[in-house]
Amino acid sequence: MKKKMAVMGIALLVALYMLGKAFLLNEEIKMFLLIFFGNGLVLALLRLLVNNSIKKMKGKDWKVKVLFFTVLLGFGLPFQSWFRTEILFKMDSAYLAGSVAMLVLGMVFMTLFYGFAKTKIRTMQLA
Repeated sequence: MKKKMAVMGIALLVALYMLGKAFLLNEEIKMFLLIFFGNGLVLALLRLLVNNSIKKMKGKDWKVKVLFFTVLLGFGLPFQSWFRTEILFKMDSAYLAGSVAMLVLGMVFMTLFYGFAKTKIRTMQLA
């Protein structure tokens, strides 16, 4: 648990440092960093939701499983393609590394924070 907390704290500190530096120095990338950090948080929650839904697929009829993955891929693949071609490929290359780093930091932070919060809520309910 301590390793997860350390990684979560480091991810948050690095993200806050990058955001703080960009806003204090009034860099042009500041809004991209903020947007990509938010997208990272949302993508982490989406990934957790999808993983939880996949776990619930055990014992379901094969038609339900096919429908679930059809809908998942039907929405996911076009969105991924749009994001890659319209956002990432058209971005200024100077902004790309920082933006992707913020996306990853947001995903790492939210994934670990969700697990931490879930554990805390369970222990509070048991007590």
